[in-house]
Amino acid sequence: MALTVKQLIDAANAAVPKISPEQAREFMDRGNALVVDVRDAPEVEKSGKIAGAVHVSRGMLEFRADPESPYHDKNFTKTKTVIVYCASGGRAALAGKLLKDFGYPEVYNLGSFKVWADADGAVDRPIEPGM
Repeated sequence: MALTVKQLIDAANAAVPKISPEQAREFMDRGNALVVDVRDAPEVEKSGKIAGAVHVSRGMLEFRADPESPYHDKNFTKTKTVIVYCASGGRAALAGKLLKDFGYPEVYNLGSFKVWADADGAVDRPIEPGM
């Protein structure tokens, strides 16, 4: 039976706990968290990203998170708490589920960048063109 996007996101939300900006801050303050922005590059360039976050677009996540991949990003280790976010939470849920499937034991969905920014979370702002 074919799946729908809604079914995939519902399954991902069931597997990956959603957390608040305050909870994310607590994990980050402990010093062993990897915050991953899975939005596309133009979105990050427009708004910036959570301070210290690693940007890996959703389409490249498998390649960056898999230690066997030639494109592996060394920031991805299974000993870290991983916090994912996107623009609305859907891609973050799917990304979180993928990381769980890859064996990352502690993965959380922050939801959206806007929720973080509205909670006065620290943001790395984009560089102005020409600077």
